[in-house]
Amino acid sequence: MDEGDYTPRVDGGGESNDSDDSDHTPWERPASQAHEDPERTSESTLDDSLDDSVDGADPDPTDDTDPTDPAEDPDPAEDTGSNPTDDVDSEATSLGKGGRDRSSPDVDFDGVVLDNDDDNQGLFDDLLSGEPIFENKEVLRPSYTPHELPHRNDQINRMATILVSALRGETPSNILIYGKTGTGKTASAKFVSQELESTSQKYDVPCEVEYINCEVTDTQYRVLAQLANTFIEKNQAVIADRLEQYESMRADARDDVVDEGAILAGTEFDTLAELDDRIDELEADAEEMEEVPMTGWPTDRVYTTFFDAVDYHERVVVIMLDEIDKLVEKSGDDTLYNLSRMNSELDNSRISIMGISNDLKFTDFLDPRVKSSLGEEEIVFPPYDANQLRDILQHRADIAFKGDALTDDVIPLCAAFAAQEHGDARRALDLLRTAGELAERSQAEIVAEKHVRQAQDKIELDRVVEVVRTLPTQSKIVLFAVILLEKNGVHNINTGEVFNIYKRLCEEIDADVLTQRRVTDLISELDMLGIVNAVVVSKGRYGRTKEMGLSVPVEETEAVLLSDSRLGDIENAQPFVQARFDN
Repeated sequence: MDEGDYTPRVDGGGESNDSDDSDHTPWERPASQAHEDPERTSESTLDDSLDDSVDGADPDPTDDTDPTDPAEDPDPAEDTGSNPTDDVDSEATSLGKGGRDRSSPDVDFDGVVLDNDDDNQGLFDDLLSGEPIFENKEVLRPSYTPHELPHRNDQINRMATILVSALRGETPSNILIYGKTGTGKTASAKFVSQELESTSQKYDVPCEVEYINCEVTDTQYRVLAQLANTFIEKNQAVIADRLEQYESMRADARDDVVDEGAILAGTEFDTLAELDDRIDELEADAEEMEEVPMTGWPTDRVYTTFFDAVDYHERVVVIMLDEIDKLVEKSGDDTLYNLSRMNSELDNSRISIMGISNDLKFTDFLDPRVKSSLGEEEIVFPPYDANQLRDILQHRADIAFKGDALTDDVIPLCAAFAAQEHGDARRALDLLRTAGELAERSQAEIVAEKHVRQAQDKIELDRVVEVVRTLPTQSKIVLFAVILLEKNGVHNINTGEVFNIYKRLCEEIDADVLTQRRVTDLISELDMLGIVNAVVVSKGRYGRTKEMGLSVPVEETEAVLLSDSRLGDIENAQPFVQARFDN
């Protein structure tokens, strides 16, 4: 081996460029290195190797035999199968004899410095280094119920005057609450419900409010099952408290701690036998209470279980059905009929229904008997105007953001954007929260007007994506045909051009081809959703046609369409687009 083929290593050993002489894997360590002086420099190692070469010794660094080490096994056959565990033990022995751990970052290997893990910046360290803008972001979410609702005092007072009879042990009138999205219906109803329950606890009146979102719990079975399980759980808690009280009385009597008469004084029991019978009854009641599974039972059994659970002891129950129109659309008015007629059969409890709906006309589809009993009281929530939205946003922003985190034009701009869409307070709160998140992500110190406009674009795009993603397949193909025409420079697209491209796309993915009249109806639906802008244009003696153009971003909409597995095959399709001369 030539001298030039042998290069020193920073750890004191040598490295040979001759691949045939290497018998060790990259993580193995020759046994001779276990006894090296860690202070030995690479230069001295090179000099020793050259001296050994002149003396006729083999300078191959892969040789594990050290002739100067009396502890080394002279048998070369023992080193042919090096065990990594032995190397680790050897290295540990070296450390025990005063050597230094080569993996320590404190060891300097000829200027090679390894970073300490404690100094490394993680993925979130830089993001956390900035000063947060929010004080309490949850205040800006729709699920938050504020302690004060500006510009809804009239509606709140009307609900309170209707429900106050529950605190007197009487049955409140049923209430129907109407209003468009984001007009404060649910927040006001929850606020009144919280006040009702807190007041009932203050005066020790058994009054409870149960909230159900009918957009999620949208069938009669699910509504009754959820109510039944809720009251079963509460009944079991009541039984457990009573059993603990009665068993404590029984234990005192059994131990002769207190006289029997003194124990039963002021109670409903005259003798200890009556107390024992009551304990047995409560234990039997607890065993009989069986939770309703989410599926599998007949509806009449679920109704009976709910009836028994709610009538177990005296109380007034207000059942709040949010999005009640969704329940009627999905499963009819049977649930409302049963709930509104229960009071005539209940012995101990009373039930009142509070329905919340965005649809002002949903009662037109109800049975007249249900409509008359359900709509005893109606409260309408009008949309907010820009000034009212500004007050709402200012009230929430004072809690949600740190001091001086907003510029003066942020809240008025959010209110103006939301007021353009029927005064939606939920939209205004989402806009303000998104603007704050965008400012925080860009590590800005304050929320400015540009962040509000960016948030407006982002929310609008998210809405378009959701609408396009949920379109039926045929509507997606028609929309993709419009996109292809737009990308090929065609403006004022007419229905015939869309239909020609639509047919070719259907052939590409082997889909059924609808008639041109049906495709025209699909275009009208896309126009109604705001995805395309279609206008009927008269061509004189050639008749009338629809001319359209996209109302949404082309690239983002195309990406959403291609994410559909059915339409993924038409990504590279380039149907023939006929050239035309526009007047």
